[in-house]
Amino acid sequence: MLETDFLEEINIKGFVEEAIDPRLDLFDEIERLKKEKNAVILAHYYQEPDIQDIADYIGDSLGLSQQAAKTDADIIVFAGVHFMAETAKLLSPSKKVLLPDAKAGCSLSDSCPAVLFEKFKKNYPDHLVITYVNCSAELKALSDIVCTSSNAVQIVQSLPKEQKIIFGPDKNLGRYIMKKTGRDMVLWNGSCMVHEIFSMKRITLLKERHPEAKFIAHPECEDAVLKMADYVGSTTGLLNYTLKDNSREYIIATESGIIHQMQKANPDKVFIPAPPDNSCACNDCPHMKRNTLEKLYLCIKNEVPEIDVPLDIIDRARLPIERMLELSAQLGL
Repeated sequence: MLETDFLEEINIKGFVEEAIDPRLDLFDEIERLKKEKNAVILAHYYQEPDIQDIADYIGDSLGLSQQAAKTDADIIVFAGVHFMAETAKLLSPSKKVLLPDAKAGCSLSDSCPAVLFEKFKKNYPDHLVITYVNCSAELKALSDIVCTSSNAVQIVQSLPKEQKIIFGPDKNLGRYIMKKTGRDMVLWNGSCMVHEIFSMKRITLLKERHPEAKFIAHPECEDAVLKMADYVGSTTGLLNYTLKDNSREYIIATESGIIHQMQKANPDKVFIPAPPDNSCACNDCPHMKRNTLEKLYLCIKNEVPEIDVPLDIIDRARLPIERMLELSAQLGL
């Protein structure tokens, strides 16, 4: 059973389909409903531009959940995918957490079902388990430390060299960490479908056509892509790089939704999505793009689909996140 199937059966409450009056101004209606229901809208960088523009907070998944936890909102509407909404629930268990589309899953999270990872983990009883935040609450509950793409290298470096480590679920991020730290780790064989489809041939041709462009990439990309990059970093890291760097053109190897924020922050610069190896030449995440402005409106109006996580999972899954935050504070991250 895929994790998205599990979530539909166990963790997602309710789903409403209804026609929307075409005369409605959805931006105005969503703003009205936010105030009426004391709700906050979080949008991941990979969401469509309309959703990013109406959100209260835009960013990476963990940062958004942390921001929502600081607010006095009663309802968190997470325009992202299911593991992100789950993380928001972990950090704000008393708040109602909504996800605009109940089927907005994640290929990376789905590549590592908790039941299989638990069996895998038993083969390495003396290993510390570090999991990338892009995973289910159930997988976090099986972990010792959670990390993000921006702090993973430093967290691994901070551990004793003799400490054996299992890293999951993203094998590409794991290999990148191993290369940067010189540490050997046992890797779970998972990956993100978007970050694995970039075409080396097409990127090379694109770089020839744009010789002045910097090529920047997310560490979930395959090693061959990362070797070509002028900069490797998290989604927020990529955005910040384009703000501080003096180049005028950039080729971006991550989900194309981030380009909306890059362009808003740098209107005089040119941003080119790295071409994938597929017939449509698009590098959009189909799961992220399941969320639409219409679904966001219905979600906040009807307060479904709601994300729920069992209390025992919340208690266990929060611990590795708290360990990450403690380590990050100690490391000055």
